[in-house]
Amino acid sequence: MQEGRESTSDKQARRIAKFIAPLRVEPGSRVNLSRDFDPAHKAGIKNKAAGQELLRVGVEMLADYQRRLAAQGTHGVLVCLQALDAGGKDGTIRHVMSGVNPQGVHVANFRVPSAEELGHDYLWRYVRGLPRRGEIGIFNRSHYEEVLVVRVHPELLSRQRLPEAEESHKALWRRRFREINDWERYLSDNGFRVVKLFLNLSKEEQRTRFLRRIDVPERNWKFSAADARERAHWDAYQRAFSEMLSATSTPWAPWYVVPADHKWFARICAAAVLVDTLIATDPRYPEIDDKSRRELAAEKLVLEGEAPTGAAPDPYAASVAAAAARARNTKDAKGGKDGKGGRKAKGARHGGERRRQR
Repeated sequence: MQEGRESTSDKQARRIAKFIAPLRVEPGSRVNLSRDFDPAHKAGIKNKAAGQELLRVGVEMLADYQRRLAAQGTHGVLVCLQALDAGGKDGTIRHVMSGVNPQGVHVANFRVPSAEELGHDYLWRYVRGLPRRGEIGIFNRSHYEEVLVVRVHPELLSRQRLPEAEESHKALWRRRFREINDWERYLSDNGFRVVKLFLNLSKEEQRTRFLRRIDVPERNWKFSAADARERAHWDAYQRAFSEMLSATSTPWAPWYVVPADHKWFARICAAAVLVDTLIATDPRYPEIDDKSRRELAAEKLVLEGEAPTGAAPDPYAASVAAAAARARNTKDAKGGKDGKGGRKAKGARHGGERRRQR
């Protein structure tokens, strides 16, 4: 029975790995975002209704692995979510994390740096938001803002009060790519998996979502004229994203480009990448030693002795036994109907009919 479960688990792992393979940016490859990745891709899934079951399974698997991760307390997971405005980051977090224990998940939102944050190196505020061992931490926008927004708007560099340097801007970005790769390698070496998701939205879908925020009163609060003005820099952002993906997708922290024109499909992809990462991490519930097992057995006897009159000494064990008995009865009933028992009953019935005829 155990072998069957392991076989099923292995099969699921292979299916997930195959599903997310087209999304992965191969380390060392050179990315042209508009050429290499389609924001409207759906992997052959017809519509949202057809994808609901996939998302449900993904969320269930994620919840299971998150419990193991928290129980083991050895590894941590950092999820970096990057997207242009209206890319669906908040909805992805809300839906993909819907089944996990909120105590084991921490979301850090990074907006315009404060005066205190600008007084430190550019990675300082991100270090402060890292998850602990046993936790899943989510960066809603991440340290990659420092090579995206700051690159598209180089005037923001003056606020960071960097030392005067003779290097060109191009050399500055190369240096930051190296520093970020080194930092993520450090995190990986210390047991923290880095999962990087870029929600790839088309310009037309972004326009549609902005208009919906204006047209639907309940969504007006989400609209920002500043976000809409950033559309004037669309091409610059596409170039910045392409170079970022090329320079920072590494074996220890690869990028996944998630098609985001269909929110439901983006959520399936995000869940699949995260589950694949946890499968590779393989967190397990801690095993207790013989002494602790004997102590548990002794405490179990005490608790069973406190059962009220008429109550099962161990309700959980009783429910498991009852479920097993129902499963056996169901199996026996099917065997009696379709198996040898059914043929025997049929033969006996026909024999009785022949005796009556005689």
